[in-house]
Amino acid sequence: MEETVEDSPTSAVLLDHCHFSQVIFNSVEKFYVPGGDVTCYYTLTQQFIPRRKDWIGIFRVGWKTTREYYTFMWVSLPVDLNRDSAKQQEVQFKAYYLPKDDEYYQFCYVDQDGVVRGASIPFQFRPENEEDILVVTTQGEVEEIEQHNKELCKENRELKDTCVSLQKQNSDTQAELHKTQEELEILKSTAQKLEQEAKAQKDGWETELLQLKEQNQKMSSENEKMGVRVEQLQAQLSTREKEMEKLVQGDQDKTEQLERLNKENSQLLLTLTQQKERQKELEQTVEETLKQEETTTLKKQQALKDENAGLSRKLSENKILYDALQKEKERLERENDLLKRENSRLLSYMGLDFDSLPYQVPTSDQGGAGQNPALIYGNPYSGIQESSAPSLLAVRKCPTCKSDFAGDILDFTSEQQRPQPLCLSCPICDKTFPAKEKQIFEDHVFCHSL
Repeated sequence: MEETVEDSPTSAVLLDHCHFSQVIFNSVEKFYVPGGDVTCYYTLTQQFIPRRKDWIGIFRVGWKTTREYYTFMWVSLPVDLNRDSAKQQEVQFKAYYLPKDDEYYQFCYVDQDGVVRGASIPFQFRPENEEDILVVTTQGEVEEIEQHNKELCKENRELKDTCVSLQKQNSDTQAELHKTQEELEILKSTAQKLEQEAKAQKDGWETELLQLKEQNQKMSSENEKMGVRVEQLQAQLSTREKEMEKLVQGDQDKTEQLERLNKENSQLLLTLTQQKERQKELEQTVEETLKQEETTTLKKQQALKDENAGLSRKLSENKILYDALQKEKERLERENDLLKRENSRLLSYMGLDFDSLPYQVPTSDQGGAGQNPALIYGNPYSGIQESSAPSLLAVRKCPTCKSDFAGDILDFTSEQQRPQPLCLSCPICDKTFPAKEKQIFEDHVFCHSL
């Protein structure tokens, strides 16, 4: 409810004590759009004098006492009560305090004594285009509209009852007017004033009656429109029934098509089962082939393992042979060193230099075997005999590869004057050795003769 400085009115005056023609409401709409402020226009008649505690309330149609208001606003007093222009007044109701339902309401002017001095025609709070937006597509909504139509008829009857009540009030007012006229005859000083008041009150009631008749006509036209709408809805309903029959026929066609698709699906499932059996046979064949290939692969792997084991044995035997040859080589090197030292000792004993000899006698086990083991330094004459033996200088064959050499052997001095080669090459396997590893080269050539 609208907030005010003073307390809200609490009067409880009944309808029998009200005078509805002293305040006339103007420009009252048939309905007001929810969500907006509502301005109420009213006119004060000459017979009515407003006071400070007068107020205008919004009442639901069918109210019994002035306490049944929904909301109210205090009225503003005119600046100059004697001027006719001051009789036209207005008051504004805020949207927040207005009703939210679609019931019928009316403005009522109540003075500070709680007496109703004027009432407007009924109106509603609903959207402006509510009558134009009505789409019904089902039988349930048609029944709902019929129910709404019944409610409208019921409200129309209530309005008629209200009209009868107003007419009764009018008759009571006329009786009161007659009574007032009798009083005017007694009191001539107030006769004219009372007569004018009665005339104004009668004009107000006639205006209200005309308004009620217009509203009744409007309700009748609305009922006719509702009847037309019901006919339109029935036509739409018949159209919907035809469409429903078409949909049922289409549904039957879809059912037949679904049966055909189920048969095709069964055939496809049978074909798929046969393909799965073929696939199983192919998988078994592939498994057998893989097993055969796996067996063959295992056999080949076993053969390769056997061959690898044989090669490993051969490699082990070669390694053992190599170790034996290496030990033999080391032994021969030690014997060769001993013979060289013995030979150097003998040559120094004879006063000769080992490096000045034209040829060095190759070491052999036979030469070592011919020495007397009883002599500590060996036979002192054996070196001279060996150096003077012409057979050592006349050797023309290689002891290793048995190759013949043409011409005489050059002396050792001429060999030193020649440029020494950078590397030595084996005449049998073409393996090369550095010139400083001559002893290793000789041992390598000697190994070929073993």
